[in-house]
Amino acid sequence: MLDKPNRVAVDAPALDGGIKKPSLVTVEQAKAMSLADMTTFFKDHLNPGQLHFMKLLGFNKVKIESAEGMYYTDQNGRKILDFFGGFGSLAFGHNHPRIIAARKAFQDENRHEIAIAFMSQYAAALARNLALISPGDLDMVFLGSSGSEAMEAAIKVAERAAGPKRPRIVYAENSFHGKTKGVLSITDGPLYRGEFKLLENNVKVPFGDIDAIRNAFERDPSIGVLVLETIQGGGGIVSAPPEFWQDVRALCDKHGVIWVADEVQCGMGRSGRFFAFEHAGVVPDVTALAKSLGGGKTAMAAMIARRDIYMKAYGTPKTALIHGHATFGGIGEACITAIEGLNIMYDEDLIENAAVQGDYLLERLKALQEKYPKIIKDVRGQGLMVGLEFQDFSQTLPMVLRPVVAMLDDKLKGSLSGFIGALLLRDYNTLVAFTEYNRNVIRLEPPLICERSHVDQFVDALDNLLDRGIVRIVKDFVGSQIG
Repeated sequence: MLDKPNRVAVDAPALDGGIKKPSLVTVEQAKAMSLADMTTFFKDHLNPGQLHFMKLLGFNKVKIESAEGMYYTDQNGRKILDFFGGFGSLAFGHNHPRIIAARKAFQDENRHEIAIAFMSQYAAALARNLALISPGDLDMVFLGSSGSEAMEAAIKVAERAAGPKRPRIVYAENSFHGKTKGVLSITDGPLYRGEFKLLENNVKVPFGDIDAIRNAFERDPSIGVLVLETIQGGGGIVSAPPEFWQDVRALCDKHGVIWVADEVQCGMGRSGRFFAFEHAGVVPDVTALAKSLGGGKTAMAAMIARRDIYMKAYGTPKTALIHGHATFGGIGEACITAIEGLNIMYDEDLIENAAVQGDYLLERLKALQEKYPKIIKDVRGQGLMVGLEFQDFSQTLPMVLRPVVAMLDDKLKGSLSGFIGALLLRDYNTLVAFTEYNRNVIRLEPPLICERSHVDQFVDALDNLLDRGIVRIVKDFVGSQIG
C-alpha cells in the first residue's frame, strides 16, 4: 500500500496583475549548466535509480557539449568515439550537414508542422519513399514518433486483419518490442514487465526455434499473429539463419498467420541490408522502423504493412480512423528529416558501408577472441549491429579460483562488461552500450558512416585494455570509483 501523501493545498493563480513567472531555467542557462546542477536536477526530477548506475560506470562525470560525425565532445574538449550509436538511432552520425541544412531551410521558410485537418505533402512523400524502399507488397504506411508506437500500430493492424476469432500472438523469449502496455505484453523482460497487468492473448516460444512455432500454430488455431525481432537487440544481438526465416514465411502462409517483423533497431541499413529480413530473401506481412528514421535529430517511426492487410483492418470510411495518426504522427519537420535521411543513405552508400565495415569489425573482434579466449566468449552480429559476449566472471580467473567464484557468476553477470565499458570511456575515450537480458554482452552499433579507421581505433583500444588482464582491469575500475 502506498504511503498516505502529505498534501499541500494551493490557491489557483490570481489573474489580476498577471500570473507570476516561476524562476524557469532558460536555454542559455541550460547550455551552461554545471555537472553538479545537472546531477541534482536529474536526481530530483528524472531518475535517481538510473543515476546510481551512471555513477558506477563513471558516465555521470561527462557533460556533452557538442557532437559531430562519429564523435561526442565533452566539457573538457575530449573527443569520444561513439560505438554506442543511441541503440541504433544514429545511422547518419551526429549532426549530418545535409540533415541540418534541410531542417534549417524548412524552419526558415515557415513551413507547416501539424496538418491534421489537411493532407501533408511531407507525410505523403515520406510514405511513398518508404513504400518504394520496402520489398514485395509492403506499401501502406503509418507514421508515429517511437518504436513502441510503430509496434503498437503493427500488432493492432495485424490483430484486426487476423480477425476476432484469432486474437492470440506468438512472440519470442528475450524479445524487446517496447514499453507501452500493448507491446510490453510481448516483451519478455521481467524488469520491464514489472507488476503491470498485461494482455494475456500471447504465447511465448524460444527465439529461432521453428519447431516450437510450428507446434504452437498446430496446437492453437486461435493464433493469428507472429511477432519477432529479425535481430534481437536487447537479447544480446541474437540472429537466426536464413532458413529459419524462410520456414517462418512458409509456416505463416500455411496457417494463415500474419508475420510482423520488428526492425525498429536492426532496420535502416544497420545489418548491411535496408531491412535485416532481406538477408533471407523473404518479406513479412507487417514491419516497423524507428530510431535512425529520425536522422538523429527527431523522433520518427513507421509501420509498413501489406495493402490487403491494412485495408482489411482499416479499409472503410467507418474503420479508417480506428487507428489514425496521433497529433504528432507525420509532423512536418520530422518527415523532411526522414526524407533527407533516406536519400543520404543511398547517396552515400551507407547500407553497403555497414556491410563492409561490419565484416571488418567482426573479423578484428574474432581475432581478439582468439587472443583472449578466457575473456571473450563470443562475437556475433550482422553489419554494424555486433554483440561482444564476455565469459562468466569465474571463467576469466585462474583454475584454482573458478569453483568458488562460479557460485557467484549469476550475481556477477554484467560486471566484466561494465568494467570494460567504464574503462573504455575513461581511458580510451570510447563509448559502448550494453544489453538488457544477457548482461555479459557489450552492444556495438556505431553510425553507418563508420570508417575502417574508426573500427581500428575501437578494436586497438579494446585490445590494449584486455591486455591488462582481469586482475588489473578490476583494480583499475575499483580505483576509478575511489578516485
